Amino acid sequence: MVTDQNFQDIHFTALDAAKTAADKFYQEKLNGQDMYACGFAWVNVYGVKGNTKLGKLMKTLGFRKSYEGGLQLWNPSGHPCQNIDTKEEGAAAYAKILREAGLQAYSGSRMD
Repeated sequence: MVTDQNFQDIHFTALDAAKTAADKFYQEKLNGQDMYACGFAWVNVYGVKGNTKLGKLMKTLGFRKSYEGGLQLWNPSGHPCQNIDTKEEGAAAYAKILREAGLQAYSGSRMD
């Protein structure tokens, strides 16, 4: 179960997974070339209210209230490219770690 006591560790594990996935995709699939479609990616977490201890902690770690409900973290991989596929790989890896920890987390994206 995810609590405000263990979320920070889960978050940093998920950030590492997102960075690794995005870097691997960028180097192996795009050969380090920032080309193809540009866009954004994020992770939505549902079932956590922003006024709870866990929600407040998530906000201090970069999450913001989503217009779709829940909390949202943009570009969890932190990858500096504009390629949407690279950013999607990172967001999907981050969301997977959160789902494995028991949160209702999904990645999303849109083209620029």
